Amino acid sequence: MSAEGTSDQAAEYIPEKVKKAEKKLEENPYDLDAWSILIREAQNQPIDKARKTYERLVAQFPSSGRFWKLYIEAEIKAKNYDKVEKLFQRCLMKVLHIDLWKCYLSYVRETKGKLPSYKEKMAQAYDFALDKIGMEIMSYQIWVDYINFLKGVEAVGSYAENQRITAVRRVYQRGCVNPMINIEQLWRDYSKYEEGINVHLAKKMIEDRSRGLHECQESGKGVRDAQQVDMWKKYIQWEKSNPLRTEDQTLITKRVMFAYEQCLLVLGHHPDVWYEAAQYLEQSSKLLAEKGDMNNAKLFSDEAANIYERAIATLLKKNMLLHFSFADYEESRMKHEKVHNIYNRLLAIEDIDPTLVYIQYMKFARRAEGIKSGRTIFKKAREDLRTRHHVYVSAALMEYYCSKDKSVAFKIFELGLKKYGDVPEYILAYIDYLSHLNEDNNTRVLFERVLTSGSLSPDKSGEIWARFLAFESNIGDLASILKVERRRFMAFKEEYEGKETALLVDRYKFMDLYPCSSSELKALGYKDVSRAKLAALIPETVTTPSVPALKDEADRKPEYPKPDTNQMIPFQPRHLAPPGLHPVPGGVFPVPPAAVILMKLLPPPTCFTGPFVQVDELMETFRRCTLPETVDIVMEMMTGRSPDLASEGNGPTENNGAPSKSLKRPNADSDEEEDKSAVAPPVHDIYRARQQKRIRINAYSTPTFEPCAVECYRTLPAYRLDQPAPVTRVWSLRREMRRLNMSHKCSVGFRFAENAGKGKTATFLA
Repeated sequence: MSAEGTSDQAAEYIPEKVKKAEKKLEENPYDLDAWSILIREAQNQPIDKARKTYERLVAQFPSSGRFWKLYIEAEIKAKNYDKVEKLFQRCLMKVLHIDLWKCYLSYVRETKGKLPSYKEKMAQAYDFALDKIGMEIMSYQIWVDYINFLKGVEAVGSYAENQRITAVRRVYQRGCVNPMINIEQLWRDYSKYEEGINVHLAKKMIEDRSRGLHECQESGKGVRDAQQVDMWKKYIQWEKSNPLRTEDQTLITKRVMFAYEQCLLVLGHHPDVWYEAAQYLEQSSKLLAEKGDMNNAKLFSDEAANIYERAIATLLKKNMLLHFSFADYEESRMKHEKVHNIYNRLLAIEDIDPTLVYIQYMKFARRAEGIKSGRTIFKKAREDLRTRHHVYVSAALMEYYCSKDKSVAFKIFELGLKKYGDVPEYILAYIDYLSHLNEDNNTRVLFERVLTSGSLSPDKSGEIWARFLAFESNIGDLASILKVERRRFMAFKEEYEGKETALLVDRYKFMDLYPCSSSELKALGYKDVSRAKLAALIPETVTTPSVPALKDEADRKPEYPKPDTNQMIPFQPRHLAPPGLHPVPGGVFPVPPAAVILMKLLPPPTCFTGPFVQVDELMETFRRCTLPETVDIVMEMMTGRSPDLASEGNGPTENNGAPSKSLKRPNADSDEEEDKSAVAPPVHDIYRARQQKRIRINAYSTPTFEPCAVECYRTLPAYRLDQPAPVTRVWSLRREMRRLNMSHKCSVGFRFAENAGKGKTATFLA
């Protein structure tokens, strides 16, 4: 019993990474990283347990051929062939993905191979695939596989042989006029095939087909550039330009729609692509109808409706734009019942704002069925608690403009005022309607009702007070204007305290004309309520002529030059930038060509790990260093010996008068005897020649430094001269010394550093 409980717990165990992935998908259902984790987990599970994950995957990404292929391969692996065929029925016609169709052909080849009718079924599968996916630019392998399959079919008798040759030739000729990758190879194979059958006949057939090949080769060059997502629309426009130079409108339409289908696999969430595809089918249908091809015209017309249906049924269920355009398209075909279904299906979605849907639905009902049908939709909209005040405004204006009955419109506005009396936008729409009717008394009464009802808060009534003042300025007398101004000032006493002069601006302004300049308006503390509201609604990137800038002629002065921000690069510093590189990518000027050649000859920077010379400290040392008066002091600093001993074996030395400390033999009689017994060495002394040769070799391995170089190296104890020096640092030092005109001071030091940079070592340590 305990063993069964343990197995149940193991079966219910969910890895931690799967839990994290599920949590990410709750926040973002399109997180591909989280889906990848679930896919890997599903691939390691039995298909009965993993099927739920695969169904969620293809439901979230219905146009992804890659995910459908993973699902189908998992079912094939489990040998659930009945489920595999149902999956193919669900996705093949909707997802024109080349790998998915290759998987379909592979499935037919493996599962139907032992059937007596295998050859017929396989040929039908290839024909079906080429009809649907044969225009794919990467479909070369399917064409070749079909040709090889036909060549491998056993033919007994001359009649069967001729049938096989005809079938192979037909596939070759279809493929050679289809722009795709490797079309040149397919043409060469076709030429060899024809020559293998009949050399004389082959020449004529190849000449007849070469023109179509030339058109495909020229057009294929442009297609190769359309490999990125942002090139899809250019690819579609290229197909619309009829690169094959054919007069068959049906073929052109099929090719363009195939391009749209390929594009929708990637850009399925873009409503403009769906709309443009449906529009193209509608235009093609009208063109074919004008030419008399009614069958294809009806076919393309129905296909346009199918495009809309696919869009609103899969990825764009809540997109109102496609629903409205679909409804208009069906209305143009006089299918009013289907239009009602489209609007009702959109209204059935609970988590949308149905206000705009009801407005468009009312307009359709009024156009198609009369004003009474529009009123029925308005009644339905009033009962829906999700709707807003716009429905009342639209219904009232529809009654006024269509039925010419202003009393009905007035009643609708009054009905809406009871419900939306605290919404300033609705009140302003009502005021605009009354102003349009030129009913001064009713308009003034409405202003008084709204402003004295107390339903509007002071922060919402500012624009209504401004409209009231503008209304009195247009039709009232001066006393009425002053009265409204005083009432407005009392309503906003805290805001306008000390800014009474600013209220005069609203009295005298007209449209975008103001009695003061923009700087004077700022000084007055003037704030245009309507302008501020419009500016908040309009994006910053959109410039509208209805909201002009507050500038007069005096303010329109030339501005200061501003940098071209379009050419700036974002500040994204590198993490742990290598020495010598700019921390921001793109912030370094291009290297001169001569330096580029030198840098190619140098080893890569990764070969050198240190030590690094502190160039600033080294140059500061060059500036502070003082040169010794004689070379002897430098030699004593370097070797720790006196100049006489240091120069032994290097030639005659000067006698500076210092007492000689010559060694004496023990039991010597006297100095005078020693001096007298000193004899000059022979000319060809082998021992002394060897000693001098050894001294010369040591002189090359231990270079003689000039005082400046010695002082510099002594001030940098972290720099070891027994290791290779960075060549780039040596060049930097040389360039800096040339700038300071100090190269004469330490030329030996630079030669030593160059030798060290080439891998040579020195015995001198700072």
